[in-house]
Amino acid sequence: MDELEARAHAQLNSMRGLQEQLGSIRVRETSPDDLVTVEVDASGALCDLGLAPGVGELGGRRLGELIVATAHAAARIAFARRAALLEDFNRSFGEMVGVAADGGPHAETASSGTA
Repeated sequence: MDELEARAHAQLNSMRGLQEQLGSIRVRETSPDDLVTVEVDASGALCDLGLAPGVGELGGRRLGELIVATAHAAARIAFARRAALLEDFNRSFGEMVGVAADGGPHAETASSGTA
């Protein structure tokens, strides 16, 4: 029973660690012309927006396009970081519970069962 409880605590701690890591993802990206800087979180939500002097000369439509393009570039990076964290988590958590990355049983688990 102690082993089961210890394994459950390890799994819970692993999930909490993932949540903390995902919550700490922030990506800051600046447009090629250095006029727009955005920061997004792991879900791609805009957390911060910075506009450089001279941005008003772009006009509303161009400024909007530049903000969206810069936020999109930041979101792609954030999503890649999130995907890498989730992939690592799934692999390590699967090892804890005896499931292979493809969703099937680990070789050790499969070989210990009866055919």
